[in-house]
Amino acid sequence: MKIDIVTLFPNMFKGPFDESIIQRARDKSLVEINIHNLRRWAKDKRGTVDDRPYGGGPGMILRVDVIDEALKALKPPATSLPRRQAGHQPPARIILLDPKGEMFNQAKTKQLSKLDHLILICGHYEGVDARVDKLVDEKISIGKYVLTGGELPAMVIVDSVVRLLPGALGNPESLKEESYSQSLTNHKSQITNHTQYPQYTRPADYRGLKVSKVLLSGNHAKIRKWRQDHSK
Repeated sequence: MKIDIVTLFPNMFKGPFDESIIQRARDKSLVEINIHNLRRWAKDKRGTVDDRPYGGGPGMILRVDVIDEALKALKPPATSLPRRQAGHQPPARIILLDPKGEMFNQAKTKQLSKLDHLILICGHYEGVDARVDKLVDEKISIGKYVLTGGELPAMVIVDSVVRLLPGALGNPESLKEESYSQSLTNHKSQITNHTQYPQYTRPADYRGLKVSKVLLSGNHAKIRKWRQDHSK
């Protein structure tokens, strides 16, 4: 299995993947883990990867064009934007770590462990341009709490997936414990995702994916109404 992780803080991954089961799996060539600094694909020399949200608001938003450039470099060229129009299973599964995503569980771990290539995008700052949804296959959350970014969730996913790879555990019998977690993976949480509206930043028109004119209007009343209508 090959795992590519796109992050703003590659140094955070020093240590967690260099010990225990994950390191042994790497030594056995069962998994290849690559850490990529998103700033590598920035559009300027300063390494800018974010911008202020259209329509105003706190924080900074990660740019869709920068993330798209990173994905084009990491994924096979056959899967181009928008991915959901391809009509076939992409050779690389792209996941955005996002608090609004599907709740991660053991069933998802088993599903991901059967794939050949995972690309994990670590969200950060106030959020990610909503058009990134068109670039990924799914969004995953590891819990109903706030973290600084997607780096820790990426570590959790990698750890849980790698240990299921054939040969990763010294004693295969250890995997029998997974049967005891089925009641947890089948349990449907009653906690719903917090309300959030889509956010966008520059460019306003990226390869035909346009930001709503309302967010560019400067009319704060209309912007509030648009955000209420598009919250989920």
